[in-house]
Amino acid sequence: MHHRASLKVVLLVGLAALALAGCGGGGAEAPPAEPAATVDPATAGTISGRISLDGEAPAADAIQMAADPNCARMHDSPVMTEFVIAGADGGLQNAFVYLKSGIGGYFPPPAEPVVLNQEGCIYLPHVFGIQVGQELQILNSDQTLHNIHATPAANQEFNIGQPVMGMSTTRTFDTVEVMVPFKCDVHRWMNSYVGVLDHPYFAVSAADGSFSIGNVPPGDYTVGVWHERLGEQEMTVTVGELATVDASFVFTAAE
Repeated sequence: MHHRASLKVVLLVGLAALALAGCGGGGAEAPPAEPAATVDPATAGTISGRISLDGEAPAADAIQMAADPNCARMHDSPVMTEFVIAGADGGLQNAFVYLKSGIGGYFPPPAEPVVLNQEGCIYLPHVFGIQVGQELQILNSDQTLHNIHATPAANQEFNIGQPVMGMSTTRTFDTVEVMVPFKCDVHRWMNSYVGVLDHPYFAVSAADGSFSIGNVPPGDYTVGVWHERLGEQEMTVTVGELATVDASFVFTAAE
């Protein structure tokens, strides 16, 4: 009888030890988090430039919103497509510019979320960037149903509905991907793109085609640019201490 009791105690102790190990209490310690990269502002430089279009941009089309009267009544004049937007002097808007290579170290995602808003049955912004692990806050500012359908190649696809004005949903991306498209299956004209990177060195060209990427450590980099209709380009640059380097790109309009 005493032998059976002792055996039972040994078994219970062994099971407890296994359970503790399974919960991490007796196993190997988790590897430490990678230290954050440090950038010395006393030596960091800037990469800036202008994205321009050589040739005439295709004419924008008026978006037909009559299928959803809630969308149509939000606008006094037609809303135009945003596929290629170029100014009179050729400045190309909504090009995503980023550092493709040369960046070292780990950059923790910012605590501040990036906001993708649905307003006037349009995604705002049309093109934007975000870091891996950074929160994307998706808002519905319209009195109508929207759904947000992300169709990535490397990240996880998601498709969420927001039937009520004021709804907010948060998502994150797990891996680098340039670019992730968004669409609304309810309103087929709605589209947007996000560039997902593991560092903060990206920008979107403004209405005049200009962009600037600051706080870049001295070094050699590959600068990439992406446009939803005109494709991609890249160039190599060297950033010296406190230097401002030009990385301008020219796209050719389709004939």
